[in-house]
Amino acid sequence: MVRAVANVTVSVLAAVMLVYIGDWAVWRVKVARGGGMGSVTVGMLQVAEMKGNKEAYFPDGKEVVQCSKSLFPQAGAGACWWVEQHRTIFER
Repeated sequence: MVRAVANVTVSVLAAVMLVYIGDWAVWRVKVARGGGMGSVTVGMLQVAEMKGNKEAYFPDGKEVVQCSKSLFPQAGAGACWWVEQHRTIFER
């Protein structure tokens, strides 16, 4: 039983690593051709801590952020599909 769980765990980790490496390779080709990065406009919110463990939220305008056109985040930028679905950035 333990051996089967270990085999499944190793197989899943190997599959995830292969998908990540493939995603990175495809993204590098896109970058080399000039199309691997995108940009998304997001709303910025400042979060201020108040008394009694409460928080206040203050809008801080909009900002254009860079994103990678890939499955996983690349080059320190979030994946565009993720950033497009989470268009609000909270700054504490």
